[in-house]
Amino acid sequence: MTVCGLVTNSQEPVPLKSISVDVVVRGFVADVVSELRYHNEEKTPVEVVFVFPLDDEAAVYAFEGLIGGTRIEAQIREKKQAEQEYEDALTEGRQAFLLEREANTSDIFTCSLGNLPPDGEATLKLSYVQALAPEPDGAIRFVLPAVLNPRYAPQGSEGENVTKSIPRVPKGKLPYTLGLSATLESPYGINRVESKCTLEPLRYRAEDRTIAQVSLAEGHQFDRDVELLIYYEDIHKPSALLEAGKPGAAPGSLMGDPALLLTLYPSVPAPKPGQKVTEEFLFLMDRSGSMRSCTDPNPDSPRRIQSAKETLIFLLKSLPLGCYFNIYGFGSTHDSFYPQSVEYTQETMSKSLQRVKELEADLGGTEILQPLKAIYSQPCREGYPRQLFVFTDGEVCNTDEVIAEVRRHSSSHRCFSFGIGEGASTALIKGIARAAGGSAEFITGKERMQAKALQSLKKALQPAVTRISLSWDLPPGLKAELVGSGPQVIFQGQRCLIYAQIRGQDQSSSSTEAAAVLQYQFQDQTFKERLTFSLSSQETDRLPVHRLAAQTLLKELEGAGEKEKEKQRLALETSLSSGVVCSQTAYVGVNKELGTALQGPLARRNIPLAWDRERAGLLNTFFTSVFSKKENNAQPEKYGADDSADDSDDDPRINQANVLKAKLCNRAARKKKMCYFLRQSSPPPPIQNSLSAKSSEPTPKEKESPLLSLVSLQNANGSWPLDSGLAEILGLSEAEISSKSPAQVTPDAWATVLALLWLHSRATGQRDEWELLETKALSWLLVTAGPQLAECVKAGNEMLGSSVSPEAFGI
Repeated sequence: MTVCGLVTNSQEPVPLKSISVDVVVRGFVADVVSELRYHNEEKTPVEVVFVFPLDDEAAVYAFEGLIGGTRIEAQIREKKQAEQEYEDALTEGRQAFLLEREANTSDIFTCSLGNLPPDGEATLKLSYVQALAPEPDGAIRFVLPAVLNPRYAPQGSEGENVTKSIPRVPKGKLPYTLGLSATLESPYGINRVESKCTLEPLRYRAEDRTIAQVSLAEGHQFDRDVELLIYYEDIHKPSALLEAGKPGAAPGSLMGDPALLLTLYPSVPAPKPGQKVTEEFLFLMDRSGSMRSCTDPNPDSPRRIQSAKETLIFLLKSLPLGCYFNIYGFGSTHDSFYPQSVEYTQETMSKSLQRVKELEADLGGTEILQPLKAIYSQPCREGYPRQLFVFTDGEVCNTDEVIAEVRRHSSSHRCFSFGIGEGASTALIKGIARAAGGSAEFITGKERMQAKALQSLKKALQPAVTRISLSWDLPPGLKAELVGSGPQVIFQGQRCLIYAQIRGQDQSSSSTEAAAVLQYQFQDQTFKERLTFSLSSQETDRLPVHRLAAQTLLKELEGAGEKEKEKQRLALETSLSSGVVCSQTAYVGVNKELGTALQGPLARRNIPLAWDRERAGLLNTFFTSVFSKKENNAQPEKYGADDSADDSDDDPRINQANVLKAKLCNRAARKKKMCYFLRQSSPPPPIQNSLSAKSSEPTPKEKESPLLSLVSLQNANGSWPLDSGLAEILGLSEAEISSKSPAQVTPDAWATVLALLWLHSRATGQRDEWELLETKALSWLLVTAGPQLAECVKAGNEMLGSSVSPEAFGI
């Protein structure tokens, strides 16, 4: 039987009928319960397999099923034991279900439901909890991922790439529906909720607007990520939540003791004025074929590579004089603008700007590990701390290997990562930022990449916060122990989450409060943040704070790597005691009612995900090429562990396909010799996209915005030249501009004032994008035209018809 891991026959019945999601968002914590309803319309028993994404920081803690009217609560087991129990149950004819996290990444899960009888129904319920991060505009962002893009597997990589075996159907054609209802709670009040999806009107359930409910409009197709942007009345207030331990759990254990969640907003001051920034900035840009896709499903939206290029221009223009920089691109291969980083001057900036404008998404696949190794092989410049910016749509299958490489060099740099588009791997984007003390951002829909990139550059320009420590003011008899290593890096305005286990017994009958004190140093000054919290613990069945604390600990323990056996043992114990799934554990549930033993192979039905023609282009080209070369080989083939090595074809893509097919079959053969195959089908129409070779087709040219045109004209020192380019943007002639210049003001100073006035009057909505380059321009102006600056602003306002206050120029 021939195996095709790309798509299944569109006429084949799909057992998953609906997904229902219930979300409770309390402050920064989302508690989610998803129900998946299955119905087997075939005449034989089937095994249903659903591969789906979750956020990298989601802690899956419960799994149960309702099969034939019988409720079955799954148990967390060591992974190999869970898989064995599942396979044994299927062999004996019992109904069973299995939930496991995929190897090499923490953001993909596989849910298997075995022995669903003809006309049988089953409902599986999955529970997880997740900490939410604020966006730059203050919104709390909750995302229910729908898009799971195929992950690129570099040549020679080991392990199964499960995403390539997922069936794909065109958007709008999914055979199952999604319903979502969210309850929102905040003691500071809920202002509004925004979403790219159509929502029912927000309903307040309390007069003070501290509780509200919102849901998806009926008929929603789960073919794109569901994103809720929740705006609280006051997001920047510190908070604390003390949660009672699990009844019956041993005192002194993580689950048995109360757990504390602290949310702090440290007031890191602005750097001292006039301080020279001496840093090295490295920009690593994804130039794989998938970057040719649009940033939004709307075909009129810009392509990802175009948004990335514009972002690079803003970043280049915002760099301070005296720093060093370099720009790398990667795909199946990688390159760089310079052999090593160069000093930021007018010459190097202009040269780099021209090269950025010529960049294309023409480097094939997404192999990020080798360019990272190339960057780390370059010695760091003494006195120039290294800051690495990574832009990618985040689709690789060797995620753990990439994160480990970044972690190995974490002492020599900070990493700021950007996930572009729906389906970007949260495990990769958040993982590399977490490993190197930076921050992670995601750009989806109509969001502008420039604003989030410049926000991260502001963080990178901040001097390091050092000597971070946490102390406690607790009643006698109580002791607080951090879960995990605590905060490692603090940025201005960024939320800081701290988890602690409260041990012991309160020996003071009158104590009702305690306090935590965060202390750190910044530019030779010591700062303290104190937060008082109540000792009255909140009792809840779901224990979200405990689960999040366990997840935080698991991230650190598993990040140590397989070589540290003791940490792996502690990770296994933590997962089993807390119920939070990790790489070593899985949930398994078995219906104890004995069924009829299998007499033959059990049909396997993979649940399809939405198929975006552009995003699937790389994968489709790969499989179309591979299977067209194999189309004459219609005989049944057997694949063993070493069979892929027998293929003498010189095409590495065919060898990759054979390895993939062998791995898919080996996994099936491992299940008690029961083979679960996808039926042969034709791949979707091929998309013109390169897998490994450079594409000769250029990215369609998109019209440059006036803002980008203006920014492109700025000099490295912050000034603007008075030339025809600036005159065209202002809608005036060079002669007219020169004639209105105040006396004794240089042409460049006059041009710079006019450029800044244009930004303040015509691009106020994008201020986050040009704020840094404005700061550079103002510093130059104060030195060059300080005494005449007020006169220049007045004359410029009159000429442009604007009314920008002199205060904007520091006057």
